[in-house]
Amino acid sequence: MIRINLLPHREEKRKARRQQFILFSALAALGGVLVWFIGHSIIAGYVDGQDEKNALLKQEIALLDKEIAEIKGLREQAEALLSRKQVIESLQTNRTEPVHIFNELARQMPEGLFFKSLKQTGSRINITGYAQSNARVSNLMRNLDASPHLQNAELVEVKAAVLNTRRVSEFNLNVSIERQPVEDAEKLKGQPPVTAGGKP
Repeated sequence: MIRINLLPHREEKRKARRQQFILFSALAALGGVLVWFIGHSIIAGYVDGQDEKNALLKQEIALLDKEIAEIKGLREQAEALLSRKQVIESLQTNRTEPVHIFNELARQMPEGLFFKSLKQTGSRINITGYAQSNARVSNLMRNLDASPHLQNAELVEVKAAVLNTRRVSEFNLNVSIERQPVEDAEKLKGQPPVTAGGKP
């Protein structure tokens, strides 16, 4: 016996295919949304992590800038202290300088000569005095030039004068102080003074 299906099977197949297509489309859309969400979450995580790293870097840079400013301030303080130390050392050296100068002048003074006045202006000393002869003034200038503490002796003038009814040479000369380093100046502190030479 032959069976004939009179139901609209083509319409049913078409309907089934349409339902499958809608289902697959919905699944594909859901998969796309899921992939987008996962990708967005991963990228957002990377961005947040990078933002945290940037914030940490900015914080560390700010700390380093602060430390650099402190180091700069410490360097300025160290330079100021060093400059002050050098000034103090210079003052300590110059404090005993007159004693050394008088001591050296007494050492280099030849016989038959004495000083009338000494005047210091900076590193220059003006000396006036009397000598038995011009040769003694020349001898004094040679001694001053040979001194390790004095240099550049220059005669301003020498003229004849009378002192206690005796004819003498009155002289006026300039000499420069040769500044000693601090270490050398410290070595000179223990030297005893020397008495002056003879008088006319």
